[in-house]
Amino acid sequence: MPITTTASANGRLSTPRAPLKGWPAVVSVMLGIFAIVTTEILPIGLLTSIGSSFTVSDGMAGLMMTMPGFLAAVAAPLVTAVTARFDRRLMLCAFMLLLALANFLAAAAPDYWLVLTSRIMVGITIGGFWSIGAGLAERLVPPASVGRATAVIFSAVPLGSVLGVPTGTLIGDLAGWRTAFTVMGALTVGVLVMLLLLVPPLPPVRATRLSVLGGMLRGVDIRFALLLTFLVVLAHFGTYTYVTPFLERVTHAGGGLITTFLLLYGAAGILGNFLGGAWVARYPRTVLGLAAGLIAAATLLLPALGRWAAGAVILLIVWGIAYGAVPVASQTCFSKAAPHAPEAASVLFTASFQATISIGALVGGVVLDHSSPSAVMALGGCTAVLMTLTVGTFRRTPH
Repeated sequence: MPITTTASANGRLSTPRAPLKGWPAVVSVMLGIFAIVTTEILPIGLLTSIGSSFTVSDGMAGLMMTMPGFLAAVAAPLVTAVTARFDRRLMLCAFMLLLALANFLAAAAPDYWLVLTSRIMVGITIGGFWSIGAGLAERLVPPASVGRATAVIFSAVPLGSVLGVPTGTLIGDLAGWRTAFTVMGALTVGVLVMLLLLVPPLPPVRATRLSVLGGMLRGVDIRFALLLTFLVVLAHFGTYTYVTPFLERVTHAGGGLITTFLLLYGAAGILGNFLGGAWVARYPRTVLGLAAGLIAAATLLLPALGRWAAGAVILLIVWGIAYGAVPVASQTCFSKAAPHAPEAASVLFTASFQATISIGALVGGVVLDHSSPSAVMALGGCTAVLMTLTVGTFRRTPH
């Protein structure tokens, strides 16, 4: 039976609920976000290899992390507003195709500027797909299952974050960094096929206007969520982007040992996601504060204890547990601050998170090129301490 779309008196679009496809569609959207997050942070473990291939510094190679974040921050509100009247399934597939092309371009790039061009494509995909896909659970499953479906979709964020780097590093060690991007491109094509086969047509339900986003920024809780997200993501990505140079220069770990360390970090991150998820619905700010405290401890201690392999791996495990809880806690802060506008809250979450990833990678790269990996860790640790103090200072403010 065809679905008709009409415009209401206030200019919003309205439509009957799309035909439910259930959990296969939810998993397809989740895998789309997983592919995006993994592609975004894939260069972290391959940073020195890619830099050596094109004879650029580690800080310059860090632009591969900076550019997607800035583009995603801009694309999240603009793409969501511009494509508000297009079928959401069509847009998801278009973004996934763009991501596949970006991965294949990076794998074949003869010059570094083409790698950066591919990262621009990644940034546009992040902003568009994430903002649209994050709010689709209510259209894919019955109302009683919306909460669980939303949790499944957002599980892609920590899973991609904690598994992308060690997996990419392992593939890069075995077959080269270009192979890692090729494998990621093939995985993305597979996700595109799943989206085409398993996700139903999704005509737009309502238009998210830029004026709505601007109005939300006047809310105290939204601004506090922005502040907390900025500080904790800045602390993490300002340091973790350059964890491979640290392990090479300070810990003096070889490629195989670094891969092992990052795999352990990834496993710890999955544990942190589940631990944080158990408490985040009731205490999202507290979870963020505790995560920032652990990140601060790990990064501040790494310059001293990270000189030995045992100290480095223990601190990386602590770091992984801490960051595993960050994305879900941050997103929950935004959703609680604007329960009346979930898609708009998702757009702000995406834009702020991605912009801060870029700023963190950029600042960390500048410090690395002018100082040392240990200085990068110390700066990130101080930022995480500031984040923890901010949560403690304003812990009594209401949602």
